[in-house]
Amino acid sequence: MPPAFLPPPGLEPGERWRAPYACRSSASRGRLIGEPASATRGEFQRDRDRIIHSTAFRRLKHKTQVFVSHEGDHYRTRLTHTIEVAQIARALARALGLDEDLAEALALAHDLGHTPFGHTGEDALEACMAAFGGFDHNAQTLRIVTRLERRYADFDGLNLSWEALEGLVKHNGPLLDAAGRPTQRYAARGIPAAIVEYQQRQDLWLESFASAEAQAAALADDIAYNAHDIDDGLRAGLFGHTELRAVPFLDELLGEIERLHPGLERGRLTNELVRRVITRFVEDVIGETQARLAALAPADADAIRRADAPVVAFSPPIAVADRDIKGFLYPNMYRHARIVPIRERAAQVVRDLFARFADDPAAMPAEWAAGCDGLDEPRRMRRIADYIAGMTDWYALDEHRRLFDATPALR
Repeated sequence: MPPAFLPPPGLEPGERWRAPYACRSSASRGRLIGEPASATRGEFQRDRDRIIHSTAFRRLKHKTQVFVSHEGDHYRTRLTHTIEVAQIARALARALGLDEDLAEALALAHDLGHTPFGHTGEDALEACMAAFGGFDHNAQTLRIVTRLERRYADFDGLNLSWEALEGLVKHNGPLLDAAGRPTQRYAARGIPAAIVEYQQRQDLWLESFASAEAQAAALADDIAYNAHDIDDGLRAGLFGHTELRAVPFLDELLGEIERLHPGLERGRLTNELVRRVITRFVEDVIGETQARLAALAPADADAIRRADAPVVAFSPPIAVADRDIKGFLYPNMYRHARIVPIRERAAQVVRDLFARFADDPAAMPAEWAAGCDGLDEPRRMRRIADYIAGMTDWYALDEHRRLFDATPALR
């Protein structure tokens, strides 16, 4: 009888059953720098563990989504959002027979490249870097996991598997069309330099869709965003349950809750709404994806990549609900009169820091300032952007206080 710790025949260490179209650790295209296999973990488990132990992952604790961290203890941060995305991604992966570890790893890493102060910080840093290749948080995530993390003796970055890197880069779909032209968000300005540079070292199939696991993680991100931004917006008093009824999907859910639980107190009403949003979206993705898989009949993971459209997707009615919720949240939360002044002050912090470091790189810590004099201007500006992008909200404010006489109050 084999030792109890060995997996059943045909399974890698730590694996569970997967569908034919799932990614498989044993069939991974490998890592840029070859490493011996682990006796106890599959390759995607190792990816997940390296992400969790990275410095960039820990910093998510003090990077905000929409509200800055001073607003209160109960609002989401990048870290709590990431945990929620990972939970939903694993649920989708398990229901669809996908590799749960790869889906979880992609969910855990998808926001590593975000700046302090949420999308406000990214917009400000993109403007600062406009003449030097711009700033893109997906490309920044790639820089972090392939270059900027300095933890291992044999390589910079985390040396993640090909499947993990592919999923992170193609988080929003293919980057190139069949003719090799940039698609979607990159059509106007081109693919970020960090992705182009890495592509020369390891081909990530930029013209194809990512794996089903990556698609599941991307939709888990959308689901988590919708649910927790509704929750945070209600908690902050930016809008009420009555205003949410302008969204037909939410109106239907609120009506259902009121029929089942008339007179429910506000906090419980919010929780019942949020859990129903998540449940309906998750169940819809599972049903729609199963129908698409039945039609495509993919024999392996590459058949998912070569498909003409995403395989993991919302049904048309839920896609409408997703657009309606985002259409409600944009003016009522992200551009709310209370939030806009805070966003502008946060953006000013980023602009001030960038201008100061651009003028005097020696104002950065020694490990970041070292060697700046020998860099050309684009590479010097990229290093400054790397430094700022890695800051937490608190650290950015502390750096601003160190360098300037007055620092905006983000309240």
